[in-house]
Amino acid sequence: MAELSAVLASTHHPFYLKATTAPAEERLPQADEWQRKVEAYRETLTAAEPDLLVMVGADHFHQFFLDNYPTFLIGKQEKYDATFYNEEREFGLPKYLLDGDVGFSDFMHQGLMDRGFDFSFSHELKIDHSIICPIITVRPDGDLPVVPIYTNIFAPPLPSPRRFYELGRAIRKVIDDYPTKKKVAAIGTGHLSLELGGPRMFGDHGPDPEFDHNAIEWLSTGNIDAILESVTHETMAAAGNATHGFMDLILMMGIAGAEPADYVDELDLFHTREMYMTWYPNKTEQLSEAASRAALRSGASTGPVYASTAGAPA
Repeated sequence: MAELSAVLASTHHPFYLKATTAPAEERLPQADEWQRKVEAYRETLTAAEPDLLVMVGADHFHQFFLDNYPTFLIGKQEKYDATFYNEEREFGLPKYLLDGDVGFSDFMHQGLMDRGFDFSFSHELKIDHSIICPIITVRPDGDLPVVPIYTNIFAPPLPSPRRFYELGRAIRKVIDDYPTKKKVAAIGTGHLSLELGGPRMFGDHGPDPEFDHNAIEWLSTGNIDAILESVTHETMAAAGNATHGFMDLILMMGIAGAEPADYVDELDLFHTREMYMTWYPNKTEQLSEAASRAALRSGASTGPVYASTAGAPA
């Protein structure tokens, strides 16, 4: 059976590459710290030695719109083209051509259908920045095959936070059942509080710092009960009009299980709080040491982070 070697959940910021490769006179004040944290976070994936990546993201109205937006979708292709022209133009994202794994996509699709998730599928899926951003940050060579899973976090009616967690649990079961000796890493990105085009966009920090601190605590402690009690479509909208991307982070917690995270880092940028989290479902001494080295480099925590300490390790 497959080994789930790592689960990574993070925010995705499309300006990371542009911000950290800009000339010195054009760099953001946080650029050096941001780059150091991301490169340390990358080590938590490298240490897990994955052979295959299951990647969770959402289409930002590039291929799907209000007239036809699948609730859940899986790609089933030999190759995946990326990125879209507006992402190249606005964010400076490079083009990628990622390998797929049709056999695993087929197995995942059938396994999720058997567990009550009626997935759409695509043989013509083009990848946008929700998946390319983590490729850039944690696997910039783009040298591993991917199985992309898209969720609807944009076009109402949306699935519930509980449904996202349940989907994560189902994905975990399918990975565990996959007949291979390969190591699989699951990587998913979303948002904490986020405002796009609204009055709280581009503030000094994310639109709802209290939500951000609580969300990081809930995820890093594995407290799914607190999430399901506190997080609704209404509370996410109150935190920022694009905060529903948090549900993809709930999904990743579902893949990991309601367990404490093994690596937690965060960074307050001028309009958003970035978060980087890793779980090792089959943690070894080697993985623990890798997480500790990365945390020492970045100032991260090798365990849960609590809202009461305002983002500092407990």
